[in-house]
Order: sequence, then C-alpha cells, then structure tokens
Amino acid sequence: MAGMASFRFTHAVVCRIPLSFRTRGEIELEEARRQHEAFVRLLREIGLDVIELPPDEGLPESVYVEDTAVVCNGIALITRPGSQTRVKEVETVRAVLKKELDLPIVEIADESAKLDGGDVLFTGKEFFVGLSEWTNEAGARAVAAAFPEFPCTPVKVRPPSPVFDNSSMPIQVTQSKHLKAMVTMAGPDVICVGAGKASQEVIKRIEREATFTYQTITVPEDEAANVLYINNCLIHRSKEEIPESFKVFEDVVKFQRRSLSMSELSKAGSGLSSCCLLFRRAKHIRNL
Repeated sequence: MAGMASFRFTHAVVCRIPLSFRTRGEIELEEARRQHEAFVRLLREIGLDVIELPPDEGLPESVYVEDTAVVCNGIALITRPGSQTRVKEVETVRAVLKKELDLPIVEIADESAKLDGGDVLFTGKEFFVGLSEWTNEAGARAVAAAFPEFPCTPVKVRPPSPVFDNSSMPIQVTQSKHLKAMVTMAGPDVICVGAGKASQEVIKRIEREATFTYQTITVPEDEAANVLYINNCLIHRSKEEIPESFKVFEDVVKFQRRSLSMSELSKAGSGLSSCCLLFRRAKHIRNL
C-alpha cells in the first residue's frame, strides 16, 4: 500500500501567471490565465489546500513551479535549475516551503549539479531522474542522496532531433523535453507514456532498469502522456486537445477522471504536472 499512499496529497503550491509569460512562445495570455484558474479550481475540488504565489514579472516561467523542488516523505529537496534565469524562482519556493509550510529542506551541495523537478519521476516506490538539457548525473545523485530509502535510477532523455528539408538544411528543431513530458504516473504502479519514438525509448530504459514492475498506458498523442494522479483521481487533457488519447483513458481508467484544457500552458512546459508542486503534510493541531 506504500505506492497508493504516495499519491495522496494534502497541499499544492502554484504560481499565478505574470504578464511577461506572453513572451514564452506564441502564448495567448488571457487564455493561459483562464486555463490556470480552472486548474487551481480543480485541485481544490479534489481536496487540496492550494497555496497560490503571486505573479512576478521578472520570472516569466514561474508558473512551472514543479521544477523548483522535489518533495517526498515530507522532505523538500531544493533543485538547481539548468537555466540560471530560474534561480530566483527556487528562492521564492524555498521560503514558502520552509517558513510557511514548515517542511524540512535539503540543499544540493554539489555546485556542478543541475536538477529540474520536471525530470524527476517518483513511482511511489522508486525514483527515475531524466538526464536532459536541464538535469545531469550530479543532479540525479542529489535525488538519491536526499531520499536514500528509495532506489534512484538516471534515465537518458534523447536530445531533440532536427527536421530536414530536401536540401538537407534543418528547418525545425523539436523542443527539448523533460522526463515527465514523456512519462508520468497514471495510478499506483501504472505509467502513462506517449507512443512516439523518443517516449518509447524512455519507457524501455525505465522497464529495463526498474527495481519494481509497472503496467503502462500508451497514449497515441505524446502530449497526452503528462497526467496527474491525485487522491484516486486522474487528471488529463481535454478531448479537444487529445481526442484519440481521451478514448484510451475512457476505456482503461476505472476510477474518477477529470479533464482540463492546457493548450497554452503546455506550449512552454510539460503541461499539467509542471504547474504544481504536490505534497502531503501532517495536519497541525492549532492552539485556539
């Protein structure tokens, strides 16, 4: 039952969207804000106490709060983002977790380490850490050191491949992805994975290295692989965005499901998981 308990959460930290977010890709700001508000409402509906951080115009990516910490068993490992522009985000979240939520904090001592929370998949029984543009081996070792009670395995995330035209000139470079853009937990011992080549390579590596055995749900649209499983509810993207994968979820998921539109928020992040930091906290008895 340890795996089941790992997906019971009491709190979520989210960050409201600043005006500067519109500079990230071709993002429609007002729609992004509507989508984020719907996301926060849903988190509250499924029983979470949501802490909303105010928008910071100097931090356009701050809505992707998942990257700032890895929280497990009541301990928060503060990350070292691969992008220097995101260091202040980490400082903000560290202060909230430590001062307002009273969580024990673990810092990464190794200055060579790079770690984004979006590259850390916790299955309820073990960790997989994606080695990506944002996370390196030293970052993976930091996760292993912070949570020694769980196996921790680094998994290489393939860098993006350029798309060539007939003249052999690159016309497009696909966006780099965090590990959790490719694989997330869709239930106890159930991994959701995209059908694309890069995602399938990642799940094969995970299955080869895993200490435990998992079932998989393979979804036709790669962007549908990023889901949230919280308090026995699966949250996935809307039917309009992932029509084929929506049918898969309808067919195979036998517990509560909720869907959300994440079209704007997913343009510069992994989607659902990247917009919240989830954890379970023991109830404090307050003196009245």
